[in-house]
Parts: sequence; C-alpha cells; structure tokens
Amino acid sequence: MGVEAETVCVTGASGFIGSWLIMRLLEKGYTVRATVRDPDNTKKVKHLLELPKAETHLTLWKADLSVEGSFDEAIQGCTGVFHVATPMDFESKDPENEVIKPTINGVLDIMKACATAKTVRRIVFTSSAGTVDVEEHKKPVYDESCWSDLEFVQAVKMTGWMYFVSKTLAEQAAWKFAEENNMDFISVIPPLVVGPFIMQSMPPSLITGLSLITGTESHYGIIKQGNYVHLDDLCMAHIFLFENPKAEGRYICSSHSATIHDLAKLLREKYPEYNVPTKLKDIDEDLASVVFSSKKVKDLGFEFKYSLEDMFVGAVETCRKQGLIPLSHEKQAAEEKFASAVETCKEKGPTPLSHEKQAVVGSKENGGVPAGSDATQSTTH
Repeated sequence: MGVEAETVCVTGASGFIGSWLIMRLLEKGYTVRATVRDPDNTKKVKHLLELPKAETHLTLWKADLSVEGSFDEAIQGCTGVFHVATPMDFESKDPENEVIKPTINGVLDIMKACATAKTVRRIVFTSSAGTVDVEEHKKPVYDESCWSDLEFVQAVKMTGWMYFVSKTLAEQAAWKFAEENNMDFISVIPPLVVGPFIMQSMPPSLITGLSLITGTESHYGIIKQGNYVHLDDLCMAHIFLFENPKAEGRYICSSHSATIHDLAKLLREKYPEYNVPTKLKDIDEDLASVVFSSKKVKDLGFEFKYSLEDMFVGAVETCRKQGLIPLSHEKQAAEEKFASAVETCKEKGPTPLSHEKQAVVGSKENGGVPAGSDATQSTTH
C-alpha cells in the first residue's frame, strides 16, 4: 500500500512534537487524523489548519486521554497510530490524577482502540528519556535495555518526577498489552527535544531546554548531563520507524550529548545578550558526559541531520519571533522598569506620566531599547 493511500492517527496533535510530525506526514502524502482535546479552539489548532495539504489531507478529531473510548472513532480505519499525547505539567498539585493516571490509562485506551479497529498495522509510541536514565548513580552510556529506578524517583521527587513515573509506567503497560494481544508496537525514546516549532505557545520541553536563558534554575538538574535531539530529526525518526518493516522494540533517538557547561558556553557565544551564567550554583565544574546510544536506530539506516547549534538557534529564534522570550535581558529589564514607572505615575496623576514617557521616548531616540513583547511561559499542553 502506497503512502498516498494510508490514513494515520496522531494524538496530541496541537503540541510541540505532534504538530511538527503532522507537517512531515502531510508532506509525505499521508492522510492524517489529528486528535486534540478541543477542535473548536481556534487558537490551539490554527497552526495545524494552515499547514500545506491540510485542507485535503487533515481532519481534526476530539479526544481526551482522561475520557475512555474517546479515541475509538479517530483510530477506526487507520493503518497506523502515532501516540504522542501526554500530560506534561511539572507544577501539578495533583500529579497522581492529573499526570500519572491519565498517561497510563490513555495509552491503554489507545491500544484497545487499535486492537478493536483491526486495521492498525503498527503503533509508534513517543516515550521519553525519563523512562531510561533516572537513577541515583548515572551510567556513562544508556541503551534500550535500561529502565529508570522508580523507587528512587518517587523518593527524591526531583523536578519533573511525575512525568518520569507516568511515562515509565505507561510504556511498560503498553508493552505488556502489545505482547498479550500480538500487536506491532514501537517505542521511540527521545531525550530533551529542541528546535524550531509551529505551535503558538512555549513548548514545555523548551522551558527546560532554554532554562539557562530564562534563568529557571529548578530545571538545571535535568540538563546537567543532557542529551538532545532536534525536533525534525525526532519526527522523521517516527516516520522512518513506522515505515521500516524491520523495526521492532524500543529505539533511543538522541543525536548529541552535552553537559550544562557545554550548553552554557554555546549559548553565551551565540547569544551574549542573554548573560548566560558562567558559574552555576550547586553544579560541579567537572561533569562527565552521559551518552544515550542511538546505535540501534542508526544500524537500521536512520541518519540524524542537525547539530546541537542548529537545535538551539532554531528554538531561540522561534521563541523570539513569537515573543515568548525577550530579545535580551537588558531589553527585558528596560521594559519592566518602564512598566513600573508607568504604573507609579498613573497613581500620581497624568503629568508625571507624560514626563516619564517623554524621558523614555527620548532615550529610545538616542539608541535606547524599543518596547517589545514580554516573555511568557506555559508548563502545559
């Protein structure tokens, strides 16, 4: 069966990975059924509807990981399913019910829908490095045989712990279901995903990936001994593994390893305006790299195309273009000072406001910083 005749379902379609994956599937000629929680939310789906070929090859379907059976209709008749959707809220006040249970129940519900449909020949599940390497003592190299230590995760409860638990338990449950029901199931294990994007809000992955720029110190531990993959490489790997008849099992999809110090050096050189720190609190100066081996997917014939610099330049430039991060920390400070002055002057009356504004405008005419967008962050998708 040619690609032109294939219909596939992509869950989590409006998100960071899902939307880019759909773009690439449409380019290759697939017909795509994209599941989102609210197809009528124009703000969340506009970027999907504007994709080339969307008018003829893309349909939106309402489905929610927390609603049993909601994926059945979208999956019926599909030859493939890319299960990308996952709750990713590091700030959840109720992680058991908001992150862990929906992730596990959601993947099982989708597996059941695939079994019932009888048309699905392969399921590709987007797993996470959090299923592989979260343990007290890091190994120098990780491969597909490794699993995270959930007792350690639940005891320490580090940043993102509920995500690591949910993805590990969900993947293990999916493998058990696939084996019991003789289903063709592939899991793709990405590390931190970085790169340009088409969704309209800050991807949760980049809140971590760009934490050296945004100053989100609570995420430094995640990138201390980091591994990375470009969003486009990851999505093309999903399609490659769906199409390759020899693919089976788990596949780590990681192209670069870098310590937080390596990353800080790269970002300081490319973007000095962000004042990326040279000294990092509570992080050793001498860190060994931890490697995620992608030998298995490379041996199957997949080739990674992008450098670490490509990933971060693409991510930063997209964030700047969308106004998700400031153009520089100096610019952000100037805007915050101006906003504070405006609020103060409003309280005192119109005359001081006009003088303050005149002074700021005058400074702009003399090379000062123009106003622009504020940095915003979102931790859910």
